[in-house]
Amino acid sequence: MTHADFLTDTRTFYDTVAEDYARHFRNYLAATPLERGLLAGFAELVGAGGEVADLGCGLGEVTGYLASRGLSVFGLDLSESMLAIARREHPGLRFAQGSMLELDLPDGSLDGVVSWYSTIHTPLDRLPDVFAEFGRVLRPGGHLLLAFQAGDEPRRYEEAFGHQVALDFRRRRPERVAELLAAAGFALRAQMGREPDETLGEPTPQAFLVARKPPVAA
Repeated sequence: MTHADFLTDTRTFYDTVAEDYARHFRNYLAATPLERGLLAGFAELVGAGGEVADLGCGLGEVTGYLASRGLSVFGLDLSESMLAIARREHPGLRFAQGSMLELDLPDGSLDGVVSWYSTIHTPLDRLPDVFAEFGRVLRPGGHLLLAFQAGDEPRRYEEAFGHQVALDFRRRRPERVAELLAAAGFALRAQMGREPDETLGEPTPQAFLVARKPPVAA
């Protein structure tokens, strides 16, 4: 699959299902206290007023929560339909359309990057490019938070919410993702997991990694 193929498939999928997705997943964080705690801890690591990008922000719920914890945060997503909902739900925040592979940001301009289930459609061979881009835009000492489904086998959907749209959802082993982050120059700070929550309809465990771009040596 080419660069353009998986980006186009992802954009088309979420543009098509956006309103249905919003009805199903709205207030997701209210039902996941462990995730709220993790995001709050990330906000403390970054520090009040820190410049943060929520990359692959979707509905903007994580963007809004991080803003409520004192961060200067904006959201970016491929899907203009998802962004329209994010802007509607969080009118005081900034949202932009774009790709994680080509961020329109200066080198070293951010204190934090969040990728909340937004790498799950990226082929394995493109993850090093994504992580290199995260490292480029982070300042030395900046933090990265990743969330993704843990596992080995991808799941392909050919239909969602009654729409005929196709997309691969890729699961990763946390230790393999940690290796790729190390190869991109990050230092792992925390690795956490959570078992599937049947009330949320989750079929797989969830994984969370916190990494840091090394600070400049004194």
